[in-house]
Amino acid sequence: MIEKVIQLDDVSLVDFLGVGNDNINEVAAAFPQSKIVSRGNELRIQGATPEIIKINEIINSLLLHYHKFGRITRDEVTSYLQDETAKTPKEDKEIANNEVLVYGTKGVGIKAKTANQLELVRASQKNDLVFAIGPAGTGKTYISVALAVRALKNKVVKKIIITRPAVEAGENLGFLPGDLKEKVDPYLRPIYDALDDMIPAEKLKYYQENRVIEIAPLAYMRGRTLQNAFILLDEAQNTTPMQIKMFLTRMGPDSKAIVTGDQSQIDLPHKQKSGLVETLKILKGVPGIGFVELQAQDVVRHKLVRLIIDAYTKYEEQQEEGNRQFQSKNRNLKPQNETKSEETNKKDNKDETPPKA
Repeated sequence: MIEKVIQLDDVSLVDFLGVGNDNINEVAAAFPQSKIVSRGNELRIQGATPEIIKINEIINSLLLHYHKFGRITRDEVTSYLQDETAKTPKEDKEIANNEVLVYGTKGVGIKAKTANQLELVRASQKNDLVFAIGPAGTGKTYISVALAVRALKNKVVKKIIITRPAVEAGENLGFLPGDLKEKVDPYLRPIYDALDDMIPAEKLKYYQENRVIEIAPLAYMRGRTLQNAFILLDEAQNTTPMQIKMFLTRMGPDSKAIVTGDQSQIDLPHKQKSGLVETLKILKGVPGIGFVELQAQDVVRHKLVRLIIDAYTKYEEQQEEGNRQFQSKNRNLKPQNETKSEETNKKDNKDETPPKA
């Protein structure tokens, strides 16, 4: 049996632990083989290593939630417990023990936090081209950038090329103020944020000035051969079929590529096909290409993001079911109407038959 001590700094103990320690008692009840004791602004956890890892994850998640909203409710504790205990022991051990991809600018190790993120890491190790598909907040872009930075630092590749289509929410680059960089930067901000976490500012500036790291809109990939590079196409759901084909055929020798996208967030003009949706069908089963699907449970942003995704998914499923029922009802009614029409025509024809002489 080992002991883990968690400091509850800058925390209102009543709001965090609950009245009569109800919140922390709820956590303790979920792990009967371990012991959780609250002493002042400390939580002491005693038990076996696997359970302590889980409890530590839950407490850290609750602390993040508390610092965001200022309190914790019993229902929120239950929700976090369900998320954590849903993991199988094998998944839990693999996630806890998986390797650090890269150390961030603050010295924190960046690595996969969920089973599907870990699957993305493995798929990239096995394949030169990987499609990572999933909703917002699942970490697909962040993990992909970390994989690219690791490959550069380990000299597996000589450069990183990151691109995304500059077509979002009906906007057009020509209507934005400034030069090309100023026009494109708003679309590429998530990429810059990820790189800022992983590479010191001065070094990142050096890499960009010397084109070791290149961030550009997708249109600027045309006609190039991207060799000895780690290439990332982000927000691929907003590519046209021709654009994504153009991108995929840019891969040169000793290159790796990851394509990320969210099929529920297509911002292309009405009736314009998403190149990503079509490409996933075309390339399914092609050897050397990996496919990873991230789910709502992989969301590593605010907990509400996961709930929002679930709510939208449920709503869209209900809408689709309603449309199916409506179409089915119309199909069933059509023959009846046609039959009635035919009977009416026959009657009319009969009435119009001239009398016999």
